[in-house]
Amino acid sequence: MPVRLNTSDANFAPAFQALLNSKREDSADVSQAVAAIIRDVIARGDDAVLALTKKFDGVSATSMADLALGADDLAAAYDRIDDELKSALNTAAHRIRAFHERQLPSDIAYTDEAGVGLSLRHTPVDAAGLYVPGGKAAYPSSVLMNALPAAVAGVARRVMVVPTPDGVINDLVLAAGHVAGISEAWRIGGAQAIAALAYGTQSIAAVDKIVGPGNAYVAAAKRQVFGKVGIDSIAGPSEILVMADAGNSADWVAMDLLSQAEHDESAQAILITDDASFADAVADAVDAILPTLPRVEVAGASWRDHGAIITVSDWDQGADLANQIAAEHLEIMTDDPSALAAQIRHAGAIFLGRWTPEAIGDYVAGPNHVLPTARTSRFSSGLGVLDFMKRTTMVDCDADALAAIGSAAVTLAKAEGLDAHGLSISRRLNR
Repeated sequence: MPVRLNTSDANFAPAFQALLNSKREDSADVSQAVAAIIRDVIARGDDAVLALTKKFDGVSATSMADLALGADDLAAAYDRIDDELKSALNTAAHRIRAFHERQLPSDIAYTDEAGVGLSLRHTPVDAAGLYVPGGKAAYPSSVLMNALPAAVAGVARRVMVVPTPDGVINDLVLAAGHVAGISEAWRIGGAQAIAALAYGTQSIAAVDKIVGPGNAYVAAAKRQVFGKVGIDSIAGPSEILVMADAGNSADWVAMDLLSQAEHDESAQAILITDDASFADAVADAVDAILPTLPRVEVAGASWRDHGAIITVSDWDQGADLANQIAAEHLEIMTDDPSALAAQIRHAGAIFLGRWTPEAIGDYVAGPNHVLPTARTSRFSSGLGVLDFMKRTTMVDCDADALAAIGSAAVTLAKAEGLDAHGLSISRRLNR
């Protein structure tokens, strides 16, 4: 059964801390296995990728060409899906692109009072690897959310990798790649795909940044290749926090909770409400709806093992708890959601009002659905255009400008014991 907490209970504080600190991810340590896979790919390149793809995905390929997918393959998959799916993909892509285009940063250029020219410019990475999960479910939406910000940022080479267990290719995932403008894709996954993207093989050129969620092996591989390449984050199981008063439909709230619970047995769904009777109604609604879901076993395990319902005395208290939870997804379903949202400092994405289910953000709202999990929204953000860009600063001094600020730099260099630093400036000043 899900945890039931009430802030008026004497043991609330330790019980809430136990909820915050509960470990939801698989406890198995895969780091050594992943390290071995990465070493194998570095040493043997294509041969390792072929062998590991056969071992883990059951896909036998005689060469990397058998695992390659080009623009024509993605376009053919797009042609095979029905018109309704084509329309949905294009609607989502249009909205996602439009939102991310508004994230493009402005450069800076000015001359300060000392006559020093100072500027900052943004440039995209040359190549990005886009990991698309292909295990328990197929996620064409993840293709769009990863690929379109990279395209908007101006990344010239965008490489999609997607596992195809037992050789099953999902046309919808490939069609999403076509809509997103992908021209290079590979039917590989797991730690071997991350290693191939990070270090390159005879057939796959290395990239500069790898983004996208995956299983424990993918997460461990991203952690281990960081530094060789950039990564977006280490994604954990999905989670949702719903803050809802009694003015809502208990069925709607229950469905919103289950919309994340059905992702994974380790996903987490939490309700905060200021009405104990409504808390009971939502719990009953979840129990009624669960048996009707195709993914009842997954959603049921998530709700049973990681779900929680918390009753608070007021919404100020609710906001404080929400900031401690720092959820990936936060729905605020109260009379004045904007006022409550103003109190929220930590959340990956916020959905305002009774008519804004989190699921709309997974597909067509526009903002990215690749979001910080496991309370990391306290210090990180969802995927965006800036994740595919770098900042470069420029300094331009003439003789007068250097004279105006140089002596202070020489003083600091001497204080740090870096004489050559100081001399590189002072000799110019003396001249």
